[in-house]
Amino acid sequence: MSLSRTGPVELAAEANPASRTAFFVTRIVLGLLWIQNSGWKTPPDFGRNAGVGLYKFTRFAVEHEVFAPYAFIVRELILPNFVVFGWLVLVVEASLGAFLLLGLATRLWALVGVAQSLAIALSVLNAPGEWSWAYYLMIAAHLAIFAAAAGRHWGLDSVLRPAWARSDSRLARLLLKAS
Repeated sequence: MSLSRTGPVELAAEANPASRTAFFVTRIVLGLLWIQNSGWKTPPDFGRNAGVGLYKFTRFAVEHEVFAPYAFIVRELILPNFVVFGWLVLVVEASLGAFLLLGLATRLWALVGVAQSLAIALSVLNAPGEWSWAYYLMIAAHLAIFAAAAGRHWGLDSVLRPAWARSDSRLARLLLKAS
């Protein structure tokens, strides 16, 4: 048992090769999902001029409202500043995919994945033809990756944590928590 793993889920995953493999595969699949999904967020207008792509699905938050305060934010803040929002979504989703694939700061990025999945769900849950369980499963998978600290199993977190643990720097302490 390693001293760097502190929670019961990490200890269970550490003791069980099948668990380590399952968390590794889940982390990789989620990383690939975000990379693939960032591919259709196309600059420069992210579908605004044609009413397609990211713009279309973001408008669903207003047209097929799930949660009134979220619809208000989308209508009053996001849609008027859509190109900036589009770039932010593209960067966040591409980064999510990259960091999960690398297994670097995995716990932090798993929480970002929960937040992004929730934001997507709040935009499209009531849209015609959407399967709501896809978003619930995305949230659950990210929570599992967070709980298991999945980057500590065949990820850069496992390689870099010992150096972070030895360092007194604020960044190292932050990365230790994020992993």
